[in-house]
Amino acid sequence: MSAFWELGDVDAFTTGTVGRPGQRVFYVQVRSDGRRITVKCEKQQVGALAEYLQRLLEDLPAPTDLPMQASLELIGPEPPDFVAGPMGLGYDSDLDRFVILLEEAVLVEISDDADEAEAEIEIDDEAPDGARLRCHLTRGQARAFCDLAESVVSAGRPPCLFCGLPIDPDGHPCPRMN
Repeated sequence: MSAFWELGDVDAFTTGTVGRPGQRVFYVQVRSDGRRITVKCEKQQVGALAEYLQRLLEDLPAPTDLPMQASLELIGPEPPDFVAGPMGLGYDSDLDRFVILLEEAVLVEISDDADEAEAEIEIDDEAPDGARLRCHLTRGQARAFCDLAESVVSAGRPPCLFCGLPIDPDGHPCPRMN
């Protein structure tokens, strides 16, 4: 049986990174009633979650309950409880809460017999399900997460003026500057 966390209202829903630009590891962290669940994510997952939350927030009244900035700091993110796979997001209008579902990335076998165009995925019914986390956010927590996620995602390596690829701190081999 895999882990399943149902947290209801949370104390903090935040994101952050560990490492230097170009080698950062992204995390989403949820804290509620003294419990802390940390999920390792891809940069694109953090950005997509924030973007979708932002679109939903545009259709709702502006939040008045923004969390304090200090509550958005990651607390000891390593090791993560699981690595994020599928993510779900909804809005419960009765509770005036966003519902976030994060599921663990689970490996499945792809048959070696099939070519790439006809690859078959073999699902093992005996394999354990991945971990899942479901929590509820206020509009203020969602707004704070969006603002922080935008800042964290954009804080990476600057793009090259000529090719648009990210520039490492040690430079980069620009294909346009042969």
